[in-house]
Amino acid sequence: MLQLILAILVSYLLGSIPTAYIFGRCLKGIDIRRFGSGNVGATNAFRVLGKVPGIIILLLDILKGFVSVFFLGNLFKSKIDVSYEIILIILGLACISGHNWMIFLRFKGGKGVATSLGVLLAFATMIPSLRMVFFLVICSWLAIFLIFRIVSLASVLTGLSLPLYMIIFKQSLSLILTGVIIAIFILLRHRSNLKRILQGKEPRLF
Repeated sequence: MLQLILAILVSYLLGSIPTAYIFGRCLKGIDIRRFGSGNVGATNAFRVLGKVPGIIILLLDILKGFVSVFFLGNLFKSKIDVSYEIILIILGLACISGHNWMIFLRFKGGKGVATSLGVLLAFATMIPSLRMVFFLVICSWLAIFLIFRIVSLASVLTGLSLPLYMIIFKQSLSLILTGVIIAIFILLRHRSNLKRILQGKEPRLF
């Protein structure tokens, strides 16, 4: 059990790595929190630092979620008297929480969408029944974004669709609840975006 607690802590710390903040400091010597939307996520990095750094940061944030579930999770396969699926879920939520509330930035963080995507990718890799859910999540985000060109809108609507897809494809109750928690996280982190969307002031990515 001590190993599991340590893994949860590592997962949280991994999620807390402020990639956009680090890139801002290294590339332009700036605190990215003082530019654009002030968010330390890939979308703001895309606008402030440029397309290439933004894409790299997006991939790194996805990687954080994937590594926390896939690699840390594999350490506990058949080694502990706790449901393996539950272990994966706890590690994934710990990493997302780390990204949303980064200990290295006084518990301020990003929106959690990219890291959540990495967690879902790891889930889909390790739980075959989730692969169609993951595919639909990707397709939903791309379709909404291509229509409206608003990242936050695509993220919120796709987040809300996640538990619905899990229900449709008959996932376990623990996974469905995880989908609900991720959707709630995304809604909470996008409150200011939703306000701007309702006011017609939310900027398009391009």
